[in-house]
Amino acid sequence: MKIAIDAADLCDKRVDGTRIYIKNVLDFLGGIKKTDSFFIHLKGQPNKELNFKQYPNYFLRESRAPFFWTQGKFSFEVKKDKPDVLWMPLQTVPFLTQGGIKIVVTVHDLAFRFFKNHFPFKDWFFLSIFTREALKRADRVIAVSQNTKKDIIKEYKLDPAKIKVVYHGYNKQIFNLENAQKEKEIKNVKAKYRIKGKYILYAGALQPRKNLETLIKAFEEIKKANNFADLKLVLAGPQAWLWKKIYRKAEISNNFKDIIFTGHYKTEELPYLLGGAETFVFPSLYEGFGIPVLEAMASGTPVICADNSSLPEVGGKAPQYFKAENFQALAAILKNVLSDKKIREEMAAQGLRQAGNFSWEKCAQETYAAFHF
Repeated sequence: MKIAIDAADLCDKRVDGTRIYIKNVLDFLGGIKKTDSFFIHLKGQPNKELNFKQYPNYFLRESRAPFFWTQGKFSFEVKKDKPDVLWMPLQTVPFLTQGGIKIVVTVHDLAFRFFKNHFPFKDWFFLSIFTREALKRADRVIAVSQNTKKDIIKEYKLDPAKIKVVYHGYNKQIFNLENAQKEKEIKNVKAKYRIKGKYILYAGALQPRKNLETLIKAFEEIKKANNFADLKLVLAGPQAWLWKKIYRKAEISNNFKDIIFTGHYKTEELPYLLGGAETFVFPSLYEGFGIPVLEAMASGTPVICADNSSLPEVGGKAPQYFKAENFQALAAILKNVLSDKKIREEMAAQGLRQAGNFSWEKCAQETYAAFHF
């Protein structure tokens, strides 16, 4: 079987979400059936942090095309390989494809349908058009959670039989208890980002949907107590769209000096940031899956997260949950968790067990199975 893959997103400077997904699936996909051929299309060189494992049955197709990739250069390049299946890891398809090619599309979330104001207009506009067309033209749809599948059925009236749920995984070589307990590396990464003492951690892109203003308000609330006077809030991750409002909220806070923005960090640093944290907080308003929650649990870090969308699917019984926009509820949970070491230990142990249900190898195997229908 010949499978073409649009992996152009790996050439982006950002290392998060969909890029982590594509890289890690490719790390395993080529080893599942070595008689299959995989034609991996890139628009230039991949980001060095997103280099994937090479297999003899991987054939790289690098094309310089900074604009209109999917509907332009890629649309023509993919025809040359005459694939049996075209896998689009992002929710879009080239409009010009030859007949006989089965199209499989991964849909990560429908956040743009529910949080229009949290997207730049251009991004919202193209997501709306391309997702609708992708779902219309796909022969099979991969949804990254049951919640995403439910949203697709509700919003687009798609036949449930056409949708296969395939959960994400996490990098077990990076996110594990051994790495998260390396005191020297934790000390070094804290020094690099000027983190002193105990801290709460968020990791992910800085954008409105991540609901970081609520986390900042909860942090302000718990800082009123004397026993949390030295506590820090670390917001780790790259600046995404509409990030300035988040920074302004921190800037006007009475506790601004205790709020640390790391900016972009290297993937291998994250286990040490997680290992040094008292707790990991993920207050997002909506997630298609929520990889950071999984990475935190795998690192043995107690997780507190919002109780919406796919997050309870990922976290199971391990995290403590709160209503996403209720900063007072989040503050109350934080006070309780931060004040009780036994609670943190129990949460960490449950998180390690829950993380064991997920892996990128399993994700790759189930993705490969979705190509056969």
